[in-house]
Amino acid sequence: MSATDRQKIVDSVPQTGFFGHPKGLFTLFFTEFWERFSYYGMRAILVYYMYYEVSKGGLGFPEDMALSIMSIYGSLVYMSGIIGGWLADRIFGTSKAVFYGGVLIMFGHILLAIPGNATLFFASMIMIVLGTGLLKPNVSSIVGEIYSEQDNRRDAAFSIFYMGINLGGFISPLIVGAVGMNNFHLGFSIAAIGMFIGLVVYVMTRTKNLGLAGTIVHNPIPAEQKKKLFTWIGIGLVVLAVLVTIGILTGALTFETFIKIVGVLGLLIPTMYFIVMYRSPKTTAVERSRILAYIPLFMASIMFWAIQEQTSTVLASFADKRTQLDFAGIHISPAWFQSLNPLFIIALAPAFAWIWLRLGNRQPTIPQKFSLGLLFAGLSFLVILVPAYFGGAHSLVNPLWLVLSYFIVVIGELCLSPVGLSATTKLAPAAFTAQMMSMWFLSNAAAQAINAQIVKFYTPDTEMLYFGVIGGVAIVLALILFLFSSKIQNFMKGIR
Repeated sequence: MSATDRQKIVDSVPQTGFFGHPKGLFTLFFTEFWERFSYYGMRAILVYYMYYEVSKGGLGFPEDMALSIMSIYGSLVYMSGIIGGWLADRIFGTSKAVFYGGVLIMFGHILLAIPGNATLFFASMIMIVLGTGLLKPNVSSIVGEIYSEQDNRRDAAFSIFYMGINLGGFISPLIVGAVGMNNFHLGFSIAAIGMFIGLVVYVMTRTKNLGLAGTIVHNPIPAEQKKKLFTWIGIGLVVLAVLVTIGILTGALTFETFIKIVGVLGLLIPTMYFIVMYRSPKTTAVERSRILAYIPLFMASIMFWAIQEQTSTVLASFADKRTQLDFAGIHISPAWFQSLNPLFIIALAPAFAWIWLRLGNRQPTIPQKFSLGLLFAGLSFLVILVPAYFGGAHSLVNPLWLVLSYFIVVIGELCLSPVGLSATTKLAPAAFTAQMMSMWFLSNAAAQAINAQIVKFYTPDTEMLYFGVIGGVAIVLALILFLFSSKIQNFMKGIR
């Protein structure tokens, strides 16, 4: 996107009206709020739905398989952002991508709400994966579009936007978890309603509040090439469908094989994209330097999300089977622990936004903030070792230890995640704006693809080793990143 187009977009957006920010932030805040309400509500009960017995309303999958499926699902959700980013950049723009994605997500949740078998379950997962890939990276890209590159409100805006994400994430597990643990399908229905409300908010306010933001295709495909491209895409989808069918019928494509394929793709796809963006003739010398600076940040992000995303897998199982759920006179639903992460973010995000604004140019650099994020992520896993060490691997743990672990990882998340969103919009080559945002979410995809391989090793007997090794590796990587932070900052060419 040219500087002229960028300025035209900024000029078309009312620049005040939402806590000193453009009115468009209101639209994006509440659209993402309801999308996250639906996603995190569904996610709070999904792993239990998979491994609970059929007599309890679940699907009866083995627990290790359910944990791997949960990780693979999370990986594919973020991996599909590449498709959503490419479609937005090359074909119909980010605004339409957000709308189409919301529709797919809503219908995916509707399928989950219908009592059925594993086939219906996997069909719903496909729709949610594709829908989230269209919506998630593109709504974040639009946030970046409504500010000029020199606007110092941008980091604060992403913190506010991030708080909206987590407000939806806090409320939904409490509601969906309370209902869904008694009736899974009713819980999934509530998630579908949440996405419907988000679509209504977006459609009714986007024209007035967003102006031209999201409507300009950054790197459109020439008209004469579209027909040929769509033909090849159609052929590719048919071939893929045939290969998958043959693989299933012959037994060559098993669940274990699929996990390995996704694991490889989780690392291969971002590697290929880095190469494509770096070598593109549309990428300037300054932009190439910024891409190089982004690579170690991307790797640090993978390690961070590999720990944080286990809240819906290993820590969800820990909450269900290793935690005292009758505490202080109340019975705690294991799904409610999923609200801890967004609750702490809601409480702490304004403080972090204020700290960064207060420090101004004296605040830590982007690489230093990432190293802090990794450090706290590692510590959050080491905390779990304390009750396991003193109480034994099979004793029930006081729920406050799990609360403390969530609190520590949230401190790391606020050092890394909103900063990463903002840094991605700043470091992105102009021709790859939406796709670069998809790259940011690919770090989460890669992390969960790796998790699909390692969560199978978690058992009460391996608990000490599991949390200790992963937490220790994160701390070592945090120290290495901190040592090289100044060199990485030099490659950013003036971006802070």
